[in-house]
Amino acid sequence: MDFNIPREITDYLAVLDDFIEKEIKPLQEQDDNNRFFDHRREHARTDWDNQGLPRHEWEELLGEMRKRADAAGHLRYALPKEYGGQDGTNLGMAVIREHLAAKGLGLHNDLQNESSIVGNFPTVLMFRDFGTEEQKAKYLEGSLKGEVRVAFGLTEPDHGSDATWMETVAKPETRDGVDGYLINGMKMWNTGVHVATHDFVFARTSGDDGSAIGITCFIVPMDAPGVNIEEYLWTFNMPTDHPRIAFKDVWVPAEDNLGGIDHGLQLAQHFVHENRIRQAASSVGAAQFCVNESVQYAKDRKPFGKPLATNQAIQFPLVELHTDCEMIRTLVHKTAWQMDQMSKQDVARQLSDKVSMCNYRANRLVCQAADTAMQVHGGIGYSRHKPFEHIYRHHRRYRITEGAEEIQIRKVGGHMFGYIGKSGGKRPEAATK
Repeated sequence: MDFNIPREITDYLAVLDDFIEKEIKPLQEQDDNNRFFDHRREHARTDWDNQGLPRHEWEELLGEMRKRADAAGHLRYALPKEYGGQDGTNLGMAVIREHLAAKGLGLHNDLQNESSIVGNFPTVLMFRDFGTEEQKAKYLEGSLKGEVRVAFGLTEPDHGSDATWMETVAKPETRDGVDGYLINGMKMWNTGVHVATHDFVFARTSGDDGSAIGITCFIVPMDAPGVNIEEYLWTFNMPTDHPRIAFKDVWVPAEDNLGGIDHGLQLAQHFVHENRIRQAASSVGAAQFCVNESVQYAKDRKPFGKPLATNQAIQFPLVELHTDCEMIRTLVHKTAWQMDQMSKQDVARQLSDKVSMCNYRANRLVCQAADTAMQVHGGIGYSRHKPFEHIYRHHRRYRITEGAEEIQIRKVGGHMFGYIGKSGGKRPEAATK
């Protein structure tokens, strides 16, 4: 067993560090751009008078960062070479995401809205793997350039983790000789639609509640008649781009579906393992940042005439967190490496429990690390002069989104007890016969 990170990945980390120093840090320090990263952050980023949306200046800066990262060849690292990428591996992405998060908050890797010099492009891969040739021609290049932006409308006001019970429905309706579907329903937490050109809207086209078959993913233009953004939901982690949307008699041609009629739910699972392992890696990196900053502060701070670090009450919690970082990091790297050795289908069958372990434990860890960092730093740690409260607010949502930790734990239990995965879905008593 070789636990060393491959040389090509460590060499690439040095290239990324050099790019950050030469291109991204100067951009962050240019003009008054640092206002987005200091204690004035909420006002700088959040347009309070416009439903709490991200300020235009903030998103323009992120756009400029991505443009520079793309020009340097970093933004598309994880994509296939045919799309301008580097065929980046899951292990490579895990190491990179952890490395960038461990640097702390900055324009290089802003955790609040998944903006990074090394990007995620699930929409591109969905169109590649499920789109027709016409859809690929229409959407792929625009998605790569940022001209086409597709949001993801799966969750509903009354249905989150139980996606197969969705109430949004699509019924066949022909207009002017064109076969199509009429969509009616509601979507919740439809992230990113304030800048989206289209929305993946999942709707039941056949079958009964609870059935995974009979759900279709439609590509709905955001300017289609009947699409109405009702409210942007203000969250613990501002600014917000998470609205509730109503779809009232929205008609789309039947050909504007992705993945086939009645078989759209597979899209929701298509990129979930890659997302979860990268998210876990970022959480480990951010947790390690919190630990490192706390250790340094405990050495420097001298209440009552001696360093905080001499107190075991300070040492022990940080030792526990540092140990957890080491263990979870190793599991993340191992799981990401294993993902690179098999197909997506085999990952879903054989590794989804390990991915879930990484995800829920890493997301829980970073919340604990940020909370402990606040405690070690005292009043200044609780203030917005330090990044810990921001790290906590951002990562706290990941214990709910991308599969709540209870869903992830249930996944692990399903593999352990033979309900799903490796045993072929048999119940435990059946699997022993």
